[in-house]
Amino acid sequence: MVSKKSIGLWLDYNKAFIVSIINGKESVLFIKSNVIGRYRLYGGSRGHTPFGAQDVSCERKIIERRKKQLQQYYEMIITFIQDARQIYIFGPGEAKKELKNKMNQSKELYNKIVGIETVDKMTKRQIATKVRQFFSKSIKTN
Repeated sequence: MVSKKSIGLWLDYNKAFIVSIINGKESVLFIKSNVIGRYRLYGGSRGHTPFGAQDVSCERKIIERRKKQLQQYYEMIITFIQDARQIYIFGPGEAKKELKNKMNQSKELYNKIVGIETVDKMTKRQIATKVRQFFSKSIKTN
């Protein structure tokens, strides 16, 4: 018997909830990202103007570190969802679009995406319910 694995994924930059439905049985996995929001890099220098910025740090380091952390976060998520038959992605902000772009690099993953939607923050129970409802609708229409 071939298992039918459907995955619903709610994510933002801080965390992801992966709801797997395999042959009608549901499980939820939580992934916390290591992406650091705003922080100060040490080692900057004092500005040269008397009333200017007191500390000038290299913003490029901050941006590159954040990019690297986001790529590692997306790769971790992809390892958990790559064996699904269909993937539904939803959540607030831009993280879902960035993950989709990362998944577009692989034709296998790109073809598995059945929906992407912007929603607000949700509880674990609300996420699981939304995934169940989404896949029950898609089963009825097929």
